[in-house]
Amino acid sequence: MKNKASLSGDAGVNTRLAHIGHDPQSYHGFLNPPVVHASTVLFPDCRTMEKRDQKYTYGTRGTPTTDALCEALDELEGSAGTILVPSGLAAISVPFLAFLSAGDHALIVDSVYAPCRQFCDTMLTRMGVEIEYYDPEIGAGIETLIKPNTRLVHTEAPGSNTMEMQDIRAISDAAHRHGCVVTMDNTWATPLYFRPLDFGVDVSIHATTKYPSGHSDIIMGSVSANAAHWPQLKDAALTMGICGAPDDSYLILRGLRSMGVRLEHHQRSALDVAHWLEGRDDVARVLHPALPSFPGHDIWKRDFKGASGVFSFVLKVNDPSQFKAKAHALLDTLTLFGLGYSWGGYESLAVPVNLLDRRIRRAPTDGPVIRLQIGLEDVADLKKDLKAGFAAAAAA
Repeated sequence: MKNKASLSGDAGVNTRLAHIGHDPQSYHGFLNPPVVHASTVLFPDCRTMEKRDQKYTYGTRGTPTTDALCEALDELEGSAGTILVPSGLAAISVPFLAFLSAGDHALIVDSVYAPCRQFCDTMLTRMGVEIEYYDPEIGAGIETLIKPNTRLVHTEAPGSNTMEMQDIRAISDAAHRHGCVVTMDNTWATPLYFRPLDFGVDVSIHATTKYPSGHSDIIMGSVSANAAHWPQLKDAALTMGICGAPDDSYLILRGLRSMGVRLEHHQRSALDVAHWLEGRDDVARVLHPALPSFPGHDIWKRDFKGASGVFSFVLKVNDPSQFKAKAHALLDTLTLFGLGYSWGGYESLAVPVNLLDRRIRRAPTDGPVIRLQIGLEDVADLKKDLKAGFAAAAAA
């Protein structure tokens, strides 16, 4: 590949992932970008310093390494610009701070990532922002909740842990009729399986800790905005001094090269396990948008190009007093499934789900919810591990 221009616009996903974000000819032909560690950047003279008349001026404002990752993410997102931040939670909090002020009203989906709710209920509330949670399945009906001071609508699809789908286009259209900014946490699908900006979202949020990294060894987030909202997002990040580290940026960019292949494997294996779980008598329900039995399946099928490796199931337990004991017995027996937070890496994980913070979408009454991250292991081995867990739960 002689230069970026030679990459056809109709190139396949894996072809694009292999080439975006760095032109080898821009750095002596080396295939991967250099890792530039920088704080101070020197200027040739006072006039250049005064006018900031050179591409790089200080480490927090970008380096060739961080720019390579931002360019790759812009290519995937179809965005006007991307900022890198130290974590997925920061990827949520920075745009909230960029677009919300004291006296504003924000609508947050009730199936939101729990740390996002914590940020809203503490930091934003203390700053004078009015927070209201809404049903993830409200669709165009969200217009009835919009007030004169509503400034931001935050979406997440599928919802954390319980996987509710949202009609992102309908919500975006309603929000824009009232001048609201629409943000979306799209970590589950990645821009390979859903491009938020194509559905009316203004700001797309990702925990690149997850699938872009793929190896459970990096914490980072990204925020990508359309042209109308990019300047304000960029200014907020610069004002707060928020930036991503060059070493992490390099590793995330390297992870992107294989993300398409990995996601295909995660998707295939997760669906296999999900279908298998649906056939078990000790499972009350499987919460996976790609299953026809799931209430939000039609929206997923209409709008999404694929599914990742994260979903949940409800363990069938008749006595509510036994919910925790049964769930713990199952989880403590697993050996291939690690007991740990996060997801998107090569290893399978399982966690008990706490839904006590929900305002609208309460916890199921037919059993405890267990979330699975299906990694890159062989499915037969994962099923064997889960079988042992179900046996332990039954005996508890």
